[in-house]
Amino acid sequence: MTPGPGTPTRPVLDLARLTELRAADPGAVRQAALRRPRFARARLAGPLFVLAADHPARGAMAAGGSRTAMGDRHELLARCVEALGRPGVDGFLGTADLVEDLTLLGALDGRLVLGSMNRGGLPGAAFELDDRFTGYDPVGIAAAGLDGGKLLLRIDPRDPGTATTLEGAARALDGLSERGLMALVEPFSSRREDGRTRNLLTADEQMWANNIAQGLGRTTAHTWLKVPVVDEMERMMSSTTLPTLLLGGDGSGDRDAMYRSWQRALRIPQIRGLVLGRSVLYPPDGDVSAAVDTAVSLLDR
Repeated sequence: MTPGPGTPTRPVLDLARLTELRAADPGAVRQAALRRPRFARARLAGPLFVLAADHPARGAMAAGGSRTAMGDRHELLARCVEALGRPGVDGFLGTADLVEDLTLLGALDGRLVLGSMNRGGLPGAAFELDDRFTGYDPVGIAAAGLDGGKLLLRIDPRDPGTATTLEGAARALDGLSERGLMALVEPFSSRREDGRTRNLLTADEQMWANNIAQGLGRTTAHTWLKVPVVDEMERMMSSTTLPTLLLGGDGSGDRDAMYRSWQRALRIPQIRGLVLGRSVLYPPDGDVSAAVDTAVSLLDR
């Protein structure tokens, strides 16, 4: 399943034009958002492939063996445009800066677009688990014509910051549901040890986190989950009836094993598709198109 060799070629983007527009005509951002052809919501009934690139907004720039790969915005945009242009890619998940650049470039036309909401828990910071809502909010998501929002929910019973995150998540879910917008919640059971936060990726811990996540807010009519692949995946997924997307991780391990794990997990009825970022944007051979095509081929379409 590993993508074959090839010489990667990136789209040539007029990025100077983006800066010129932002400086001279900031209203162009809103106008482009209003003109953007929308995603057909009936497509939510089928398998989904969503590209994710909200990592840099939390200061997480490492990818493909480089500590700062995602910090190069020009390269990241080129890779996103290349990935979004591949057949079978349904949507994009990101913060306002990337969503707006890609909208101005026309790369999000007809795509499901999800705004990333709580980016305040910076990796390694003393306040990392106080995942405050510093990105999109429900009002901004609706105003920009996006289809929904994504929330990170790391839960550590020993860290008081978790309470703030839980409360903020519940309010965000209420705000999205009031507007009929999709809410994608990414829950983890997390622990802070020696100044670092790690997620406990076992079936039991993920079941615990899933149950807390799906109890938030006044309704779950528009709530989806975003979960990692763990051992005993079927047992873990027995914890929910909510539609669920798989997250992909950084793709730094055995890629054939990674593809096989996604393929097995996609057979579980609640799992409705993939949300992939670094694993396809920064594959080891640099071939974004082949990595995306391989991942899309795993979906039952």
